[in-house]
Formats: sequence, C-alpha cells, structure tokens
Amino acid sequence: MKLTVEHFEVRSTNSVDTLIEERILALEPQLRIEEARVRLERRHEISPPYRVAVHLVTPGPDLLAEGQDHTILAAIDKVMLDIESKLHQRADKRIRKVRSNLQSPPITRTPSGMS
Repeated sequence: MKLTVEHFEVRSTNSVDTLIEERILALEPQLRIEEARVRLERRHEISPPYRVAVHLVTPGPDLLAEGQDHTILAAIDKVMLDIESKLHQRADKRIRKVRSNLQSPPITRTPSGMS
C-alpha cells in the first residue's frame, strides 16, 4: 500500500502521521487498499478550522471521506469513523444481496408442449 499524507497549514508531526498510518492499516483485514491519500488542512477563515480528507484506492469502488472539527485529532477520528461506517454498509449490502438470492424461489419451467 502506498500512503501519501499532505499537510496544508498543519505542521507534520510524527504522532499525527503515525496515528493516520495505524488507523488506515487497521482497515486492511476488511479492505485491500492499494493507495491511501490523506489531506490535512487548517483553514483559518472557517470554523471548525481543521479538515481531513481521505481517499482510499481499492480494487472495487474507492472510498472517500471527510471530517471537520476544532482539533486535528478529532477531525481524524471523524473521518475514520466515516470510513468504517461505509465499510460496514458495504458488508451489510453484500449480506443482504446474498440472503435475497438464497430466499428467492428457483424458477421451474416445464418443457414446451407438455401439460
């Protein structure tokens, strides 16, 4: 997995970068991540000032999430909770699809011309 962390008006600290890496790596048992792009921003003119955007490139549809808060750590927590929620929704959708396929009765056809 390739991990890219961009900092805009946010100082790069080892603790924040390590936290991001750990949280993304924790998703790998559920999702094969080819590339992760994380953008950390501090916008002085807007409240809440911190914004974190995550783009996970996967073999299927990519996962995109965004979180905003008054601290960078809270914004990271929000974005990761959003990603985990989206992963659970995907898993639930797959389960519902399998269950609906199992519950649908098989189509029986009689050969034409027979009564």
